[in-house]
Amino acid sequence: MAISILLFILAGLAEIGGGYLVWLWLRESKPLWFGIAGALILIVYGIIPTFQHFPGFGRVYAAYGGVFIVLAVLWGWLVDKKTPDLYDWIGAAVCLAGVCIMLWAPRA
Repeated sequence: MAISILLFILAGLAEIGGGYLVWLWLRESKPLWFGIAGALILIVYGIIPTFQHFPGFGRVYAAYGGVFIVLAVLWGWLVDKKTPDLYDWIGAAVCLAGVCIMLWAPRA
């Protein structure tokens, strides 16, 4: 389970970090290498979830979406300096609960 959680976190950081670099390049007029680095990181993001042992692309990516939401809230807080409010935290907790249900609920 620890490996799965680590893979979800790594994928989330790669997606957010890569997207952020592309954002900086296109929206903040940073140098082209920001965009290239961001694109390469986004390729890595696409590879990381393939190491998950859960069956089915859809379930892995749906569960990853919940992890992404939590990481995006944290990124906004730590990098963009936008303090999450109570509803951001409640929404993130609901998403994490959904991830746990999707991945670890007993199935026949």
